[in-house]
Order: sequence, then C-alpha cells, then structure tokens
Amino acid sequence: MPAKILLFYVFTPLADPEAVRLWQRDLCELLGLRGRILLSPHGINGTVGGDMAALKTYVRKTKQYAPFRDVDMKWSSGTGLDADGLSLDFPRLSVKVRDEIVSFGAGGELRVDENGVVGGGTPLAPGALHRLVAERGEDVVFFDGRNAFEAEIGRFRGAIVPDTETTHDFLGEIESGRYDHLKDKPVVTYCTGGIRCEVLSSLMISRGFQEVYQLDGGIVRYGETFGNTGLWEGSLYVFDGRERVRFGEGGAVISSCAGCGSATDRLVNCADDTCRARTVLCEACGASAVCARHAPAA
Repeated sequence: MPAKILLFYVFTPLADPEAVRLWQRDLCELLGLRGRILLSPHGINGTVGGDMAALKTYVRKTKQYAPFRDVDMKWSSGTGLDADGLSLDFPRLSVKVRDEIVSFGAGGELRVDENGVVGGGTPLAPGALHRLVAERGEDVVFFDGRNAFEAEIGRFRGAIVPDTETTHDFLGEIESGRYDHLKDKPVVTYCTGGIRCEVLSSLMISRGFQEVYQLDGGIVRYGETFGNTGLWEGSLYVFDGRERVRFGEGGAVISSCAGCGSATDRLVNCADDTCRARTVLCEACGASAVCARHAPAA
C-alpha cells in the first residue's frame, strides 16, 4: 500500500484531554502510525503517517468520537514505508496534552465552543479567496501566519511576513503598531493547514482589525485546488521528513542559497551550533552556511 500523510485539526471543547490522549496513542500504536498529535481543552491538532489502509481505519475510528466527527482530514503523499511498514516521514509517535494546540501564549484568551473558535475570521475557500481578490484588488492584504523562515521558500504573492521565529512572537507583532495601517483593510490570514489562522484571526479581531479572513484549509487545500496556477508562489515547508512539498511540476523557486545565491528551496539548520534557525542552502553548499543573524558583517 502507498504511504500517506494526514494533516488535521478541530477546535472543540474537550472535558478530559488526557483520556483522549490515551485513546489516540493506543489507536495509533495499534494501527502502526507515526506522527505528532497535540491535545488541549481546545481540541486536537495532528499529523500522522502510515499506509493507506491503516490511515483510513484511523479516520473512521477518530470520527466516531462525537467531538471529532467533523474533523477535516487533508491527505498528501508520504515518502515511503520502512521494512516494518512504518512511515519514513516521522521517527516516532508522539501524543501529548498541552495548554494550547497552537502555542500563541493566548490560551486564556481563546474561546472555543462546539462550532470552533469564537470570534475568529471569516473562512474563505480557495475559490472565494480569488473572488475577494477580483472584487477588492490591491486592497486585499495577505498576512502570513507561519514562522518567518517558512515564507522564505513559499508565500502568497505580495504577502506581509511578520518577523516571527516562533508562534509566540505573533502577539508582540500584532500589538507593536507596525500593522495598524491594515486595520481597515481586508486582511487574509493563511498558514499551512489552517489551524494557526483560526487563532491568529481571532487575536487580530480582538485588537481592532476590522475585516479579517482566514484561508479555509490553509495552503494545503489551496495548493490542491489551484496548484501552481494561482496566487501562491514557491514551495510549502512542512514539519516532517519531507521538509517541503511542491504543487505539481514547473512551480517557481523563489528562494536563493545563502551560500552561493543559486535558486533552491532546500532549508537546513543554521551551521552555528547555538542557533535553531533554518536557512536556505543548496545541496552543493552542503551544511556550511549560517543564518543572517550569525553571518559576518559585510
């Protein structure tokens, strides 16, 4: 069977996240799945990989739990399976309970009910996003809800990329005043699978942004719909063994190697052992480059 990867989340109140954690861990172990699942009182966020048959069983069993019945499962191709039939894209299975399933540091502010995040942005399907851009033109602002390094290899055309190393940095960014000029504009937040923008859009609205949208299903769903023919440019960074995915053949490479300047979408760890940043580096330059923070002054 082919190797597949599932990306999913749902915001819904969970009275006993620890009990759900034990059930999800046992279910994944029984089915031979690897990946990462986070649970909190606000819901579930996961990425798991394995063979198609096991993943289909996982989806069926997970949706039998009433709070997860409407979870949106996004499928993509995995790298492959090892000799034991386990996903090569994840080294192990990790199922944990956290205060937040997305670490904005705003768990006390976030409100969730059975319909999802309360007070979030207006969801836009990929086609609806194109209609908004057609109607409002250059007034529409794309606001990247990912860590800044992810946008180096791919982003929406003309997008604003906040200066963020971790999700925790977003609160400081949107409260800094740097984006106050956008508060009366149509702002479309986007992220990998949609989950970060569920929270980010609600935080922006509560801080005075008047017209906030979120790309429903994230970049993954947009890429499935439009491939390389729409408003997206470059590759999508993913947090598994694949590192990045491209939406079909012939997509643009928008990033350059920090070592030699050649076009590449390969991201590696900064060569400085004290740094956790990722930097764009081609195969020919190996792993010898450092990120901009550690680069010598010109």
